[in-house]
Amino acid sequence: MEGTWRDEYGTAFAISLCGDGHQLCAVLLDVQGKSRTEENLAYVGKQVIQAAETAPNRWEGTVIFNGSEAKGIVTQVSDNTIEIEGCRGILCNTLAFNRVE
Repeated sequence: MEGTWRDEYGTAFAISLCGDGHQLCAVLLDVQGKSRTEENLAYVGKQVIQAAETAPNRWEGTVIFNGSEAKGIVTQVSDNTIEIEGCRGILCNTLAFNRVE
């Protein structure tokens, strides 16, 4: 799970296990595509995801997007692919990220 992950647009995260080793933390490395807004660029280099393991290969917690926190779910679907879902109320968006390092 640990490493650098990038979506199809070029947005990238550095993901590591943190806390007691069952939590997941992610630092935003770059923002591209429609997500490249002033609000999101302010978080480059900062931790934007913190989540606790709730099942094998699944972490739930918070993700910061467009300057505010949302419920976040990170699921590792294969060795080299994860999905990050962010939800505000009943509206959710899921993006796939591939391991690059």
